[in-house]
Amino acid sequence: MIIRARFYWSNEVNAHAHYTKVICPNGVRSIIMELTNPHPPQDNEFEALKTGLTEFNESHTGNVFREKISSFVKDESGAIVGGILGEINWNWMHIQGLWIDESIRKDGWGTKLLSCMEEYALSQNTPSIRLETTTFQALDFYIKAGYSVFGELPDMPKGHTSYFLQKQLGI
Repeated sequence: MIIRARFYWSNEVNAHAHYTKVICPNGVRSIIMELTNPHPPQDNEFEALKTGLTEFNESHTGNVFREKISSFVKDESGAIVGGILGEINWNWMHIQGLWIDESIRKDGWGTKLLSCMEEYALSQNTPSIRLETTTFQALDFYIKAGYSVFGELPDMPKGHTSYFLQKQLGI
Protein backbone atom coordinates (compact mmCIF):
# COMPACT_ATOMS: atom_id res chain seq x y z
CA MET A 1 0.00 0.00 0.00
CA ILE A 2 1.43 3.37 -0.98
CA ILE A 3 0.42 6.44 0.94
CA ARG A 4 1.07 9.83 -0.53
CA ALA A 5 1.06 12.93 1.56
CA ARG A 6 1.59 16.52 0.68
CA PHE A 7 3.44 18.67 3.18
CA TYR A 8 3.02 22.39 3.40
CA TRP A 9 6.07 24.37 4.44
CA SER A 10 5.97 27.82 5.87
CA ASN A 11 8.95 29.76 7.08
CA GLU A 12 8.37 32.37 9.73
CA VAL A 13 11.07 34.68 10.94
CA ASN A 14 11.09 36.63 14.17
CA ALA A 15 13.81 38.62 15.89
CA HIS A 16 15.35 35.57 17.54
CA ALA A 17 14.84 32.53 15.33
CA HIS A 18 13.61 31.00 12.11
CA TYR A 19 10.78 28.49 12.32
CA THR A 20 9.77 25.87 9.79
CA LYS A 21 6.37 24.21 10.09
CA VAL A 22 5.52 20.96 8.37
CA ILE A 23 1.78 20.33 8.35
CA CYS A 24 0.06 17.28 6.87
CA PRO A 25 -3.15 18.12 5.03
CA ASN A 26 -5.17 15.92 7.36
CA GLY A 27 -3.78 17.84 10.33
CA VAL A 28 -2.56 14.68 12.07
CA ARG A 29 1.01 15.81 12.49
CA SER A 30 2.65 19.15 12.86
CA ILE A 31 6.40 19.55 13.27
CA ILE A 32 7.95 22.83 14.27
CA MET A 33 11.71 23.22 14.02
CA GLU A 34 13.58 26.27 15.21
CA LEU A 35 16.78 27.61 13.68
CA THR A 36 18.25 30.05 16.16
CA ASN A 37 20.24 33.09 15.17
CA PRO A 38 23.96 32.80 15.90
CA HIS A 39 24.67 33.44 19.59
CA PRO A 40 27.08 32.33 22.32
CA PRO A 41 25.86 28.85 23.31
CA GLN A 42 24.58 27.93 26.74
CA ASP A 43 26.51 25.10 28.40
CA ASN A 44 23.70 22.60 27.75
CA GLU A 45 23.52 23.61 24.07
CA PHE A 46 27.27 23.18 23.64
CA GLU A 47 27.18 19.80 25.38
CA ALA A 48 24.27 18.60 23.21
CA LEU A 49 26.21 19.49 20.07
CA LYS A 50 29.42 17.93 21.38
CA THR A 51 27.59 14.74 22.41
CA GLY A 52 25.83 14.43 19.04
CA LEU A 53 29.05 14.98 17.12
CA THR A 54 30.97 12.51 19.30
CA GLU A 55 28.30 9.84 18.87
CA PHE A 56 28.30 10.32 15.10
CA ASN A 57 32.10 10.25 14.84
CA GLU A 58 32.46 7.21 17.09
CA SER A 59 29.84 5.35 15.05
CA HIS A 60 32.48 5.44 12.29
CA THR A 61 35.72 5.22 14.28
CA GLY A 62 34.83 3.26 17.41
CA ASN A 63 35.40 4.66 20.88
CA VAL A 64 38.06 7.33 20.86
CA PHE A 65 40.58 7.82 23.64
CA ARG A 66 40.50 11.50 24.63
CA GLU A 67 42.62 13.28 27.15
CA LYS A 68 43.35 16.92 27.87
CA ILE A 69 46.90 17.35 29.08
CA SER A 70 49.07 20.24 30.21
CA SER A 71 52.42 21.04 31.77
CA PHE A 72 53.47 24.28 33.45
CA VAL A 73 56.54 26.24 34.44
CA LYS A 74 56.04 27.81 37.87
CA ASP A 75 58.26 30.25 39.71
CA GLU A 76 59.29 29.93 43.37
CA SER A 77 55.97 31.43 44.51
CA GLY A 78 53.94 28.99 42.40
CA ALA A 79 52.92 31.55 39.80
CA ILE A 80 52.61 30.17 36.28
CA VAL A 81 55.23 31.70 33.98
CA GLY A 82 54.77 29.28 31.11
CA GLY A 83 52.90 26.26 29.98
CA ILE A 84 51.68 24.00 27.23
CA LEU A 85 48.15 22.74 26.59
CA GLY A 86 47.26 19.74 24.50
CA GLU A 87 44.60 17.18 23.78
CA ILE A 88 44.89 13.63 22.56
CA ASN A 89 42.25 12.11 20.31
CA TRP A 90 42.19 9.93 17.20
CA ASN A 91 45.76 8.88 18.04
CA TRP A 92 47.05 12.43 17.56
CA MET A 93 48.10 15.02 20.08
CA HIS A 94 46.98 18.54 19.27
CA ILE A 95 49.14 21.18 20.94
CA GLN A 96 46.58 23.92 21.56
CA GLY A 97 49.00 26.46 22.94
CA LEU A 98 52.47 27.05 24.34
CA TRP A 99 53.32 30.23 26.19
CA ILE A 100 56.46 31.39 27.99
CA ASP A 101 56.65 34.64 29.94
CA GLU A 102 58.99 37.15 28.35
CA SER A 103 61.24 37.13 31.46
CA ILE A 104 62.25 33.49 30.87
CA ARG A 105 61.69 33.17 27.12
CA LYS A 106 65.35 32.60 26.17
CA ASP A 107 66.05 30.04 28.93
CA GLY A 108 64.96 26.91 27.02
CA TRP A 109 61.62 26.42 28.78
CA GLY A 110 59.68 26.21 25.51
CA THR A 111 61.88 23.36 24.32
CA LYS A 112 61.56 21.63 27.69
CA LEU A 113 57.75 21.92 27.65
CA LEU A 114 57.50 20.69 24.07
CA SER A 115 59.82 17.75 24.76
CA CYS A 116 57.89 16.86 27.90
CA MET A 117 54.64 16.79 25.93
CA GLU A 118 56.21 14.72 23.14
CA GLU A 119 57.47 12.16 25.68
CA TYR A 120 54.01 11.99 27.21
CA ALA A 121 52.42 11.48 23.79
CA LEU A 122 54.73 8.55 23.11
CA SER A 123 53.92 7.05 26.52
CA GLN A 124 50.26 7.07 25.43
CA ASN A 125 51.05 5.38 22.08
CA THR A 126 50.36 8.67 20.30
CA PRO A 127 53.21 9.18 17.83
CA SER A 128 51.67 12.06 15.89
CA ILE A 129 51.49 15.70 16.96
CA ARG A 130 49.94 18.68 15.24
CA LEU A 131 49.82 22.36 16.12
CA GLU A 132 49.24 25.83 14.72
CA THR A 133 51.33 28.97 14.94
CA THR A 134 51.43 32.35 13.19
CA THR A 135 54.06 34.59 11.65
CA PHE A 136 54.39 36.60 14.88
CA GLN A 137 54.61 33.55 17.13
CA ALA A 138 57.06 30.66 16.94
CA LEU A 139 57.28 29.15 13.44
CA ASP A 140 61.10 28.91 13.48
CA PHE A 141 61.04 27.40 16.99
CA TYR A 142 58.75 24.56 15.88
CA ILE A 143 60.68 23.91 12.66
CA LYS A 144 63.91 23.73 14.68
CA ALA A 145 62.16 21.18 16.95
CA GLY A 146 61.49 18.95 13.94
CA TYR A 147 57.96 20.00 12.98
CA SER A 148 57.07 20.40 9.31
CA VAL A 149 54.55 22.76 7.76
CA PHE A 150 51.67 21.01 6.01
CA GLY A 151 49.41 23.99 5.47
CA GLU A 152 49.17 27.76 5.50
CA LEU A 153 46.26 30.13 5.91
CA PRO A 154 47.14 33.64 4.68
CA ASP A 155 45.67 36.72 6.32
CA MET A 156 44.77 34.80 9.50
CA PRO A 157 44.86 36.96 11.54
CA LYS A 158 44.70 39.91 9.18
CA GLY A 159 48.16 40.82 7.93
CA HIS A 160 49.69 37.54 9.12
CA THR A 161 49.79 33.88 8.12
CA SER A 162 48.76 30.90 10.23
CA TYR A 163 50.84 27.76 9.78
CA PHE A 164 49.79 24.19 10.45
CA LEU A 165 52.59 21.87 11.50
CA GLN A 166 53.00 18.20 12.33
CA LYS A 167 55.62 15.86 13.67
CA GLN A 168 55.85 12.07 13.69
CA LEU A 169 57.63 10.97 16.84
CA GLY A 170 60.05 8.08 16.93
CA ILE A 171 60.61 8.19 13.18
